[in-house]
Amino acid sequence: MEGRREPGVQQQCADRPASPRVDVEERLAGLPQRPGVYRMVGDDDEALYVGKARNLKARVTSYFRASGLTAKTIALTNKVRDIQITVTGSETEALLLEQSLIKELKPRFNVVLRDDKSYPFIHLTEHPYPRLTFHRGAKKEGRYFGPFPSAAAVRDSLNILQKLFGIRPCEDGFFKNRSRPCLQHQIKRCSAPCVGLIDRDQYAEDVRLAELFLEGKSADVLGEFKARMEAASADLAFERAARYRDQIGHLRRTQENQYVHGDGGDVDIFGVAVGSGHACVQGLFVRDGRLLGHRTWFPKNELAVDEGELLFAFLCQYYLGSDGREIPKAVVAAAHLDDRELLAKALSERAGRKAEVACQVRSQRARWASMAAENAELSLATLVADRKNVLARFVDLQAALGWEDVPQRLECFDISHAAGEATVASCVVFDTAGPLKSDYRRFNIEGVPRGDDYGALEQAIQRRYTRLVQGDGVLPDALVIDGGAGQVGRAAEVLEQLQVDNVALLGIAKGPSRRPGLETIIVAGQGELTLPPNGPAMHLLQHIRDEAHRFAISGHRGRRQKKRRQSELDRIDGIGPRRKRELLAHFGSVAAIKGASAEEIAKVPGLSHKLAADVHGTLHG
Repeated sequence: MEGRREPGVQQQCADRPASPRVDVEERLAGLPQRPGVYRMVGDDDEALYVGKARNLKARVTSYFRASGLTAKTIALTNKVRDIQITVTGSETEALLLEQSLIKELKPRFNVVLRDDKSYPFIHLTEHPYPRLTFHRGAKKEGRYFGPFPSAAAVRDSLNILQKLFGIRPCEDGFFKNRSRPCLQHQIKRCSAPCVGLIDRDQYAEDVRLAELFLEGKSADVLGEFKARMEAASADLAFERAARYRDQIGHLRRTQENQYVHGDGGDVDIFGVAVGSGHACVQGLFVRDGRLLGHRTWFPKNELAVDEGELLFAFLCQYYLGSDGREIPKAVVAAAHLDDRELLAKALSERAGRKAEVACQVRSQRARWASMAAENAELSLATLVADRKNVLARFVDLQAALGWEDVPQRLECFDISHAAGEATVASCVVFDTAGPLKSDYRRFNIEGVPRGDDYGALEQAIQRRYTRLVQGDGVLPDALVIDGGAGQVGRAAEVLEQLQVDNVALLGIAKGPSRRPGLETIIVAGQGELTLPPNGPAMHLLQHIRDEAHRFAISGHRGRRQKKRRQSELDRIDGIGPRRKRELLAHFGSVAAIKGASAEEIAKVPGLSHKLAADVHGTLHG
């Protein structure tokens, strides 16, 4: 058996054989009684399961005992062709190595967290009049608040900050070139520092209050607002006093919505629910005593483990499987974790300070834990109900088409363009659990006459199914086209050319009034099919058609906006993103650059006289 060398690894097994299956009894007998990581490997060296153990021999042997195993564990062991181990110096090292291998190998039977996105922050820029903005990615200048659980939580917070403090949201280039207040000022979300409607000292004071609010010190902000309101009333400045009164109302409503009553600190709270073959984890995130928001995950649970074991595996991957994840001072789990102390030790080592992991909590934390668990149950129930509904629709479609088996996979194509510009084709995929977004695809259509929907559809299907025929993907049971007999006929020609004869072909054409339920369903080779307007099968076809339409439109809009955002400066040799920013910051617009002489352009930092002459010459033809 061969292990992967990592820091802290003290022993490995050698001579890893390939298929066929090794002698499991002999392999188990040779396992050491030491902490480490084990990997169960299937055919073609596929990683089936990765786990850590305090005692490798005892843990791995438990998968192959004669009785007491679940059906899913038996299904796993029947696929095992080899067992590889890596012995570590401690159980903590084993836990860290396990998370590294899970992230790298993504084993089929592990609880795999498919969430590697960096979390968003609120960024306060360095500027005489700073702006507050959404930020995700590497940190540079300025101050950052967060992380927030989702982009929606950041947008909600920015919305509150604009209402309370009037901090500008605009880009520096926009701010620099204003001659009159913009719409944000008119709707009372910006104090318009760009045109001098607020002095620098007063703006700095508003920024200070915004920072206090983001630090969780909203009580201090409330006290200052009250003092300002009373002072304005004493000065008979009743309009200003009314404005502070409104800000106090906004702030109090915000405090009520945050569901925090005095328990400060940085805490992450997780609830879990398992049932009906699915699992749900709900997270609540508190920073500086303020509830920032929540997030929901639906991790795989291939081995049908219980709530505590699943939540432990999730938390290990969430905090230890991502290099940039912030570790709070405390993690509260709404389920019992057998290895709670081990996780706390690993989190403390990763954070460089003490990190607490608690299961039995009281007071405010108990209310948070209860709320997380309740929301996990509700989210799981919604998921199960939705998936049962989708399966019922697939069954009804099977009956309507007279098929022997329930279809397991549908694909749908649609075309989107604006008068032939930036044509994009979409392909969406549904299985019996609903939309399978990881398999969605878009195709930028090239070389087709403007407005030729038939040609665009033909190109998209040709490109998609050429790959599928070559083995790069899975063929669907049915292909759905958003269109009538003409589009279905053209799609049938493409499938015939590619010798794809085991995929049913359907078309869904809008009725004369384009009202839902009046669509015409066309089955290739059979003609029109009558479906009940409000039946499950019709709803399924409408759903996949509408999803394909949405996906195509979003792709078309993105492509069109990208094209329209291109500047005349982009086609000048020697002008990259940095010099383009310098030019626009200096002159304010491309029109202003066109009106400048080559000598004036050469005054821009980083531009030589030769490059300035090239810019001037290119912009003037």
